[in-house]
Amino acid sequence: MGTIRVGIDVGGTFTDFTVLDDETGAMRHFKVSSTPHDPSEAIETGIASFPERGLSAADVVHFGHGTTVATNMVIERRGGRTGLLTTEGFRDVLEIGRQTRPDLFDMSVRKPDPLVARALRLEVTERLGPDGEVILPLDEDGVAAAARRFRQAEVEAIAIGFLHAYRNPAHEQRAAAIIREFLPDVFISLSSDVLPEFREYERISTTVMNAYLMPRMDGYLDRFMKRSRKTGVEAKPYTIHSNGGLMSTETARNYPVRTCLSGPAAGVVGAALVGKAAAFPDIITYDVGGTSTDVALIAGGKPAYSADRDVAGYSIRCPMVDVSVIGAGGGSIAWLDDAGGLKVGPQSAAAVPGPAAYGKGGTEATITDANIVLQRLNPVALLDGAMPVDREAARKAVGAVAEKIGRSVEDTAWGIIRIAVANMARAIRAVSMDKGHDLKQFALMAFGGAGPLHAALVAAETGLETVIIPESPGTMCARGVLLSDVTRDFVSTQIKRAEGESWEEITSAVAALEEQASAWLDAETIPDDKRALQHIVEARYAGQNHEIRVEGVLTTAQDFAARFAEAHKVVYGYALDDHPVEIVNLRVQAIGHAGRPLQTVASATGSIAAAKVGEREVYVGPERGWLPLPVYKRALMPQGEAFSGPAIIEELTSTAYVLPDQEGVVDAYGNIILKFVKGRA
Repeated sequence: MGTIRVGIDVGGTFTDFTVLDDETGAMRHFKVSSTPHDPSEAIETGIASFPERGLSAADVVHFGHGTTVATNMVIERRGGRTGLLTTEGFRDVLEIGRQTRPDLFDMSVRKPDPLVARALRLEVTERLGPDGEVILPLDEDGVAAAARRFRQAEVEAIAIGFLHAYRNPAHEQRAAAIIREFLPDVFISLSSDVLPEFREYERISTTVMNAYLMPRMDGYLDRFMKRSRKTGVEAKPYTIHSNGGLMSTETARNYPVRTCLSGPAAGVVGAALVGKAAAFPDIITYDVGGTSTDVALIAGGKPAYSADRDVAGYSIRCPMVDVSVIGAGGGSIAWLDDAGGLKVGPQSAAAVPGPAAYGKGGTEATITDANIVLQRLNPVALLDGAMPVDREAARKAVGAVAEKIGRSVEDTAWGIIRIAVANMARAIRAVSMDKGHDLKQFALMAFGGAGPLHAALVAAETGLETVIIPESPGTMCARGVLLSDVTRDFVSTQIKRAEGESWEEITSAVAALEEQASAWLDAETIPDDKRALQHIVEARYAGQNHEIRVEGVLTTAQDFAARFAEAHKVVYGYALDDHPVEIVNLRVQAIGHAGRPLQTVASATGSIAAAKVGEREVYVGPERGWLPLPVYKRALMPQGEAFSGPAIIEELTSTAYVLPDQEGVVDAYGNIILKFVKGRA
């Protein structure tokens, strides 16, 4: 009987694997190059390498993966040709939106074109009232006419979004049945299914994006399933979704919009559990990959969540880990603006052609090239010697930029890194200080292939005193997949006062959601002892326009009002005594516990001195220039023995750069804990 659990994170440059043996608790990590043309190809390559790593695909009992496939489809506009059927008079809701601007005074800002062209946004006569009552019956002949137009236009997917369908899905369901008669193979998304909540624009925008993604995501998941079966994996595959939980492949096919933050959410889940185990419940996650930097705030061991966000300029609404993403990763390209100023990102060299030093055809200077020039990264080979790099190619790429700005190659490489660090620091302040949190209470958890390389610099920039570098940081997102539970959210819009007779209706609605959640857990074959239900209420004071999140089982109206007041104080700094509280959305999250508790790891034998494998000349800055720094092999560093910076720490999936004013120690879970001891570096 198999005992292996596999977590995979498909990134822009590398596809990461974490393999856990359930019997022994042993965990191993490795990477393969990503294949952007078909991400499932890299997954097959990684699994096919199991035998040479002493593993067997037939022993896999849990198989999950995180992916940015959906996000990349939206960014690159590679989704299916999509049509929209909506209530008469609401054809342009998708384009009108909320009339908000990302920059109020920038007249050059332009919203992206809608995912559905106006010619394919069709109307039909029907109307429901706000309580779901039928005001105008569905014009079935009108739906049939729309179906014929969609067929003529050769659409691949259709979104159906009718007014107030979240209260009564009957019209949407009947329209879908009629369209199926004309287009039996088309993908159809119903707003009453994808997002049964009020707010017409967000509901229709989310449903349209879901439909837009369905054809291509279906093809990707088909290839993913076939390739994994081909390699001998028989375990049921899961995909992590944006709220940090896992969902089945069938659920991912039907709701691909829920995977838009798949990979980053996995990293946050893993970081939260690692931080809590290491006695750091308050952390800021700092995940630097090849293309982007993802940051999120975790307070009290719980990630911050958000219901609304933009993906490539398009509004979507569904429960998501609140991750802030900026275009600053190892492959981010250095360039000059029209005024000759040095900029870094958001353009990326990605996996292909990649940084110049990787020898895959890249010629433009990237953050990775800058680190290789300064020898903060190994100038000979990465991945424990498995991946040769070309330092001269990196110097040539950075030198081309240096020539344009009239600086030395070293100063230019240093400047590239400082600009990237400043961009990353701004993202960290945006999820913490800008939302009222005191940064001094938090530690910075650095992961991703390039996170530990820049973490000390970012901590110095932001005032964070502690940096945590988890075991195998380059594969934390894949590790997070292993630690995640199977989850799905069920929601009901109420818009009722939390008082009197309305309270009975609210509790009845919760009971109905619990039944739906239990039925889904049955369908997912989750054992009874692995099940849990989490209750979440989105509420506001009467008269407010936006709601806040309150967790916990509903008992009495008075108890809920008190808990809401406390939550309101946390978010806004005040509460309104005796002011009516209005419940907007009820959520019940079904949870199937799939992960296992973190275990301590065995300590390396020997001393810190024995873990030193050499020295390397490293450029530390214009003031100090080049200095010989000790290079430690992380696998040889024992637990509990302190060491001091400056230093380089190398391992298979990442490299850490320790500043002169930092001291560190390895804890029982294999984390490196760095602290500033004499002020700022």
